[in-house]
Amino acid sequence: MSPGIKIAYFSMEVGIDPAIPTYSGGLGVLAGDLLRTAADMKLSMAGITLLARKGYFNQKLDESGRQTEEPVIWQVEKHLQKLPNQVSVSIEGREVFLAAWQYLIKGPDDHEVPVYFLDADLPQNSEWDRHLTDFLYGGDSRYRICQEVILGMGGVRMLKALGHAEIERYHMNEGHSAFLGLELLDETAAKKGKGPVGWDDVEEVRKKCVFTTHTPVPAGQDQFPMDLVYNVLGKHDVLEMEELFSFKGSLNMTYLALNLSHYVNGVGRRHGEISKLMFGGHTIDSISNGVHAGTWVSKPFQILFDRYIPIGGNITSASGRP
Repeated sequence: MSPGIKIAYFSMEVGIDPAIPTYSGGLGVLAGDLLRTAADMKLSMAGITLLARKGYFNQKLDESGRQTEEPVIWQVEKHLQKLPNQVSVSIEGREVFLAAWQYLIKGPDDHEVPVYFLDADLPQNSEWDRHLTDFLYGGDSRYRICQEVILGMGGVRMLKALGHAEIERYHMNEGHSAFLGLELLDETAAKKGKGPVGWDDVEEVRKKCVFTTHTPVPAGQDQFPMDLVYNVLGKHDVLEMEELFSFKGSLNMTYLALNLSHYVNGVGRRHGEISKLMFGGHTIDSISNGVHAGTWVSKPFQILFDRYIPIGGNITSASGRP
């Protein structure tokens, strides 16, 4: 276990290895590359994601050309280490218990960045709750919001249980993990020995959070009707702060992340411009997506890049050497 983590990177999916099918595409691949780079640069960082025991899915075409999907069953124990720590979150008034599995990403100097996969498949949970971490982007709105409670709130609690109590930055990779902000608000208010969450607590949480938005279309923003939100979360002080969080009858996870972060970026210059138009009143920077060259570049190009592209500081070369 890596002590003294300072940066926690939350993502619904993380692409580490094809044998660990807990990712579906660009969002997960980016998350994996970012965490590999963190290991190269010896950053004090950890990734938080869901286990997705049944993977994403395999696609098949039948004789008439219709597409069908089936889950990818993979052997978790072969690739990840089960940790003894457990935490719980409240979902629909029930206590749902969570375990964690660990994968260590090692940089060229053996610096390790842990990735923690949250798992609800525990015997003390109900049958329905045990399957909440089975499918990536599966189920209906109820299933999805429960997953996002596990990722955001459960992720913060698991980090504390693992001994990472002094995290300075929480990075939300897309809005799926925005409930981590509610957990941090509750922590902040509790430390002050006060009752309801207030505006001063919001400002303190903002200082700790950054947010990367990826999907510049309305359909890409997770939104949940408020009756479902109240049923899953119960009453929460923030849910009464409509002036700040722009609920308007539904909880938009992107707005929640935007309003609880002091820094926001898109994933390309044009994307940043579009995001500013979509989310007026918010300052949105842009950082173009990159790749982890040591993972993706073929051997001939590694040699070519290492020969002609100068390497300095903590930047890793295409061959994986600093």
